[in-house]
Amino acid sequence: MRKTILQHALKNALDFGGSINSKVVLGLTLRDKPELKTDIPAIVREIENVIHEIKSYSQTKMKAELTKIAPELRKEKKEPTIEGPLKPLPNAIKGKVILRMAPSPSGPLHIGHAYGASLNYEYAKMYGGKFIVRIEDTNPENIYEPAYKFIENDAQWLTENHVDTVFIQSSRLGKYYDAAEQLVQKGKAYVCTCNVDTWRTMKTQNERCPCRPLNAKEQQTRYAKMFGEYAEGEAVLRLKTDINDKNPAMRDFSIMRINEHVHPKTGTKNRVWPMMVLAVAVDDHEMSVTHVLNGKEHADNAKKEAIIMNYLGWQPPEYKHWGRINFEGFRVSASKTRLAIEQKKYTGWDDIRIPFLLALRRRGYQAGAFRRYALEIGLSLNDKTVPIEEFWKNVNAFNKEIVESKANRYFFVDNPVEISLKDAPVRTVELDFHPDFPKRGKRKLKVEKEIHISKNDYTKLGEGKVHRFMDYCNFEIVKKKFVFVSEPYDDFKSAKNKGMIIHWVPVGEEIDVDVLLEDGKFVRGIGEKTMKQLNSGDIVQLERRYFARVDTKEKNKIILWYLHK
Repeated sequence: MRKTILQHALKNALDFGGSINSKVVLGLTLRDKPELKTDIPAIVREIENVIHEIKSYSQTKMKAELTKIAPELRKEKKEPTIEGPLKPLPNAIKGKVILRMAPSPSGPLHIGHAYGASLNYEYAKMYGGKFIVRIEDTNPENIYEPAYKFIENDAQWLTENHVDTVFIQSSRLGKYYDAAEQLVQKGKAYVCTCNVDTWRTMKTQNERCPCRPLNAKEQQTRYAKMFGEYAEGEAVLRLKTDINDKNPAMRDFSIMRINEHVHPKTGTKNRVWPMMVLAVAVDDHEMSVTHVLNGKEHADNAKKEAIIMNYLGWQPPEYKHWGRINFEGFRVSASKTRLAIEQKKYTGWDDIRIPFLLALRRRGYQAGAFRRYALEIGLSLNDKTVPIEEFWKNVNAFNKEIVESKANRYFFVDNPVEISLKDAPVRTVELDFHPDFPKRGKRKLKVEKEIHISKNDYTKLGEGKVHRFMDYCNFEIVKKKFVFVSEPYDDFKSAKNKGMIIHWVPVGEEIDVDVLLEDGKFVRGIGEKTMKQLNSGDIVQLERRYFARVDTKEKNKIILWYLHK
């Protein structure tokens, strides 16, 4: 009996940073030795003896003892053999995996969120599991009310409407109160009324708080007083942990506090709020989350959540972390961006100059490009600094793979200059909407001798060379006049004095087109009249220029947003 208890107690202690759940040990012991059910009190006493004995063990000694008596429990868990674009997750069962993203509602999602959300979603998809969104709003002081809807919409867009459920923590306060009360009743939590600075000094010096040893009845009374008598800052609920833990952050950390700030969802109804680690532990258990994937800066929180779960007799999820990703050169602070919007420096969360998903999707970025980027990086513990140029180079390449086949081609001329082409043949030029998809049909441009070209091209065209109007004809500049030479492309290709190929729009065949560039400035121009058929949301490729998305359409004018080259 003792050997069975010892091996499970040691395993439990190693799994949860030294904390041991006697109920878990009892359950595992009876599972292995069901004949012991006839004398439960004796087993419980022996479990208490064993726990008392091994509490003084170091981690090294625990591992050595467990290896000696039950080496099979020290074996590394086997990785699943499921195939997919990502490294397999430990103990993941196809169809049973549940992952989540858990942003706070301080603003819409940005490119940093896109990586984490995409990685979790892709793993859920790989295992045929579920992906949930949990909006963590238990800090009433850092909430931007429109963010609730922004986050839900952004997450649905990133996953192409495959978010299974959206939870809001402020609607689940009763569950956190119940869990906190259980911890108080079990003697695992206590209400601390010490001065914050005094407490911080005691924690640093490995001293127990004088509030900690008060009896269970007194702790329950104090906990009840948090809901009505104590003022904000006078009391916090702390979890009892190892006060000698090498990591000060793990010593008797707080799990409930009083905050009387008005909450946008609950108003002034609630004044006691859970700390993130308690709310997360309760929610991950209640929502059956199997794997938690987030940045390694959350490693301490994961340990705290596991201790809470262990105290409550729950099985924690598998925790996996990725290295810090520093998006160098990006303005991704929601609070700073929000202030800039209020100060009219930006037009809104969809301003083309900021890297928030609202703006990026308005430009024409596809969710699949961000998911592909997450797949390329994968789940790695290595820290990574991503310069702005490198990020956009990768994302733009992935996005181009998606939109290139969708985007029809059109001629666009910015800052147009009207020229007359001497001896030009009058004809209707037929051009494919997309060269790889001839079934989409052709655009027809009737051209005589008056043509619009870009002012930039106009200044670069030199005399003594053969130039070409793309897909139309070859010409020369003679005494600053444009003179027709021939039509075949081969003539231009074989010319010894070959010049430029430029795009153009016939006079009388145009529509006004403005393009909003990524710096927030407009470029004015004209496009071929076939662009009148476009609708808001269409993505186009302006020949020899760049991709753009149709933002708005007026009677004889289209406004495009620049996407990328």
